[in-house]
Amino acid sequence: MPEDNDAVPVGAPEKAVALDKEAPATAPDAAARPLLRVEGLVKHFPITKGLLRRQVGAVHAVDGITFDVRPGETLGVVGESGCGKSTMGRLVTRLLEPTGGTVEFEGRDISHLGVGGMRPLRRDIQMIFQDPYSSLNPRHTVGTIVGAPFRLQGITPEGGVKKEVQRLLGLVGLNPEHYNRYPHEFSGGQRQRIGIARALALKPKLVIADEPVSALDVSIQAQVVNLLDDLQDELGLTYIIIAHDLSVIRHVSDRIAVMYLGKIVELTDRGSLYSTPLHPYTKALLSAVPVPDPRRRAKRERILLKGDVPSPISPPSGCRFHTRCWKATEVCRRDEPVLTALRPGHQVACHHPEEAAEAGAGEAAA
Repeated sequence: MPEDNDAVPVGAPEKAVALDKEAPATAPDAAARPLLRVEGLVKHFPITKGLLRRQVGAVHAVDGITFDVRPGETLGVVGESGCGKSTMGRLVTRLLEPTGGTVEFEGRDISHLGVGGMRPLRRDIQMIFQDPYSSLNPRHTVGTIVGAPFRLQGITPEGGVKKEVQRLLGLVGLNPEHYNRYPHEFSGGQRQRIGIARALALKPKLVIADEPVSALDVSIQAQVVNLLDDLQDELGLTYIIIAHDLSVIRHVSDRIAVMYLGKIVELTDRGSLYSTPLHPYTKALLSAVPVPDPRRRAKRERILLKGDVPSPISPPSGCRFHTRCWKATEVCRRDEPVLTALRPGHQVACHHPEEAAEAGAGEAAA
């Protein structure tokens, strides 16, 4: 087994990730036409019973979300496990068929395209999967895995497939001479780099990364995050990065969407979200982020949410967060809040956002 060239001193990741993502030289233009536009996206998984497979219910995995992604930007998507983040990613890449809503890529509706219709678009939309151990076929060599997109699309790159695959391996920080090795001969971080190389083979415009570092050791996470950032600058990529680690999302994203039980509850740029969160759920998530400085930690209020996330089979009426929210009133239990722009570029779905904003401002001042 080769040496794990991803290994670094334990103290290094914190330093590497602590560097905020610098504003790119060509920042995404707010007025630019979105590369991706999602409108009212819904995915319900039916629950069947009996020999006749009669439907008796449905899992509301994604229940009406709307957002867009502009060329060259990184949209981070955060939330608790089971909130629908990964399902959303698979709907955007059309690995799942949506129940309702639309997905537009470069102005074209791809919501219900068949396999033949999606084949040309696979060159432009790629996905990096969460688990590097299960996303690579153990019976195939690295060369076969990374070269698969060329064979599936019938493309012969200049210089041949082997030369291009070796170039991609070098691009993601692997030894090109490992072309004939198998996945079990690599560490977790190296396997994730192989998955990244495969996703970049066809030079896509949009890459959806589904928790790309959650299955990796802490000592490796910073390197993979920095690699994704460097590749975006070099290749002009657009990312949707799905994660539950708010520290990772903070340093790689331009804008952040917070999901709860199949809904987007807050959507804004990174600076606004972390300085003045308007939704109580966002504020609770941020209060759970570890703070290494004991003096700052002592001043910060820790919000402990009571109860569990409700079942997506029968989500609560009104605001879905009201069963755990300390600000919930009768209107929260009765009426579902609409995602509304309360400030330029800052959208929130909450009946009492002003109270949350004041609390957030007071905490920032402290």
